[in-house]
Amino acid sequence: MTCYEETRHTPEAEKLETVRHSASHIMAEAVQSLFPGTKFGIGPAIENGFYYDFELPRPMSPEDLPQIEAKMAEIIASNQPFIRQEVSKEEARKLFSGQPYKLELIDELPDAQVTAYRQGTFTDLCRGPHVSATGEVKAFKLINIAGAYWRGDEHRPMLQRIYGIAFESKAVLDEYLRQLEEAAKRDHRKLGKDLDLFSLHDAAGPGLVYWHPKGATVRRIIEDFWKAEHIKRGYDIVYTPHIGRIDLWNTSGHTSFYKENMYSPIDIEGQLYILKPMNCIGHILIYQTALRSYRELPIRYAELGTVYRYERSGTLHGLSRVRGFTQDDAHIFCRFDQLEDEVVAVLELACFMIDTFGFSKYKVMLSTRPEKYAGSLEMWEKSTAVLASALSRMNIDYKIDPGEGVFYGPKIDIKFEDALGRAWQGPTIQVDFNNPQRFSVTYIGEDGKEHTVAMVHRTVLGSMERFMALLTEHYGGAFPVWLAPVQAVIIPVADRHVEYARKLGSELKGEGIRAEVDARSERMNLKIRQAQLAKIPCMLVVGDKEVAASTVAVRPRRGGQQTQSFAEFKAMLQKSICDKALDFAL
Repeated sequence: MTCYEETRHTPEAEKLETVRHSASHIMAEAVQSLFPGTKFGIGPAIENGFYYDFELPRPMSPEDLPQIEAKMAEIIASNQPFIRQEVSKEEARKLFSGQPYKLELIDELPDAQVTAYRQGTFTDLCRGPHVSATGEVKAFKLINIAGAYWRGDEHRPMLQRIYGIAFESKAVLDEYLRQLEEAAKRDHRKLGKDLDLFSLHDAAGPGLVYWHPKGATVRRIIEDFWKAEHIKRGYDIVYTPHIGRIDLWNTSGHTSFYKENMYSPIDIEGQLYILKPMNCIGHILIYQTALRSYRELPIRYAELGTVYRYERSGTLHGLSRVRGFTQDDAHIFCRFDQLEDEVVAVLELACFMIDTFGFSKYKVMLSTRPEKYAGSLEMWEKSTAVLASALSRMNIDYKIDPGEGVFYGPKIDIKFEDALGRAWQGPTIQVDFNNPQRFSVTYIGEDGKEHTVAMVHRTVLGSMERFMALLTEHYGGAFPVWLAPVQAVIIPVADRHVEYARKLGSELKGEGIRAEVDARSERMNLKIRQAQLAKIPCMLVVGDKEVAASTVAVRPRRGGQQTQSFAEFKAMLQKSICDKALDFAL
């Protein structure tokens, strides 16, 4: 087991970040040249690249990007030096006159002197550093245009943001572009539409998901599996309301620490209610309906609970970032001496879930106390130590993520990688000493006295919406057979084979297998092609020979064909489903 600080600033990483920041200035110079009168926002380096925000004389389109890239290539070829300037704030105001966003930033700077960088005809307000000359930017590409509110405030002007990527060599850039192309094919928003899984409707409210029958089937299978595994491990399934009086959230501290992510209160008969952003308070209220003894602990409540959080419209992204979502939530009430064992058990369950769904690569972060927090330092130190000890017992490598804990306690975040090596937020385990104290959540100890419980907040998948996005992209929509909305489609060669196909379909459905019969009067090859596009795991083609011999011609999604007795095929498919196999093959 290894613990180490997150190494975000190796010399190589810092050099590449400098290249990317310099590339953003080069792009800004190109835009200034091509679009006179442009107002400039900010242009930082980001993971894998850079962006710059502009107020432009006209709306920009993707067709403009090649022209900007060509101008950037000219600037790079000219090998212009980056020149650092240090000026007074008054001089800076003159230097950036006519640039309202820069002037706003200058007014907020605390120092009397500010720095600027100039290359060629472009000067920017910037701390730096930069490469010595533009020619050091070797491999870049502009990839996207988006809207972005100035400083993330929807009440401020909407600017146009151009995103670019930059790497140390063309070979690395080309490989990343290949990955982007693959990611576009796997984008859950595209696949969700192509496979008829879900839809989003801005007219009805952005960030709210409508699950279609096929997507709802996948979700139901996941939820049924989730419930069964929790019941095996001693959890009780509960349900709680979607709204509650705001007084509860005042007591918990959410209205002080989390207000910007909560919706405005609703007045009901003179009382203020809010849409719940978390499920934890509901579970506390259930716990408090009886006097609890130390002999009863731990008590574990689990809920697939829908919550609502205010996400700005610019941050919404398919199923990955929504305003209403269902958490695979649970809360554990235990004695302090039971706490570490409970965290270990949650880690075991989380790893089991990740492995079952086929995510073998993941990284673990231990997130520590943020600047704005509730509770005492002693409370934070104790709970952080418990999480670290549990990780040690599980022999799990982890990294410290400084200051990224939630306001009421530290947490373990498990971020797993998909087939493209991208990290996604998955399971999270949080120790909370704050809410038990604020709500007086207690038990009667062996000594006959009241003691405050230790409380664990945890999810082992995340939200159902984000997990579905992850699962869809990880498998490119070709779900494992046990999760596939349609597990087998029976394709009769001609009309005279339809009766046999329907007989087989009825038998499969009777065994709980999700089967369909494609009895349309279309060519067989077209039906097979459409089944492949729908990513159905098994196609059963039946013609004269199959009817006569009570067999099926099995065509798995991955290719190949084999004629089997129907009973043999059914047994093979049932075993794959029972074993939760990640693929079905002959």
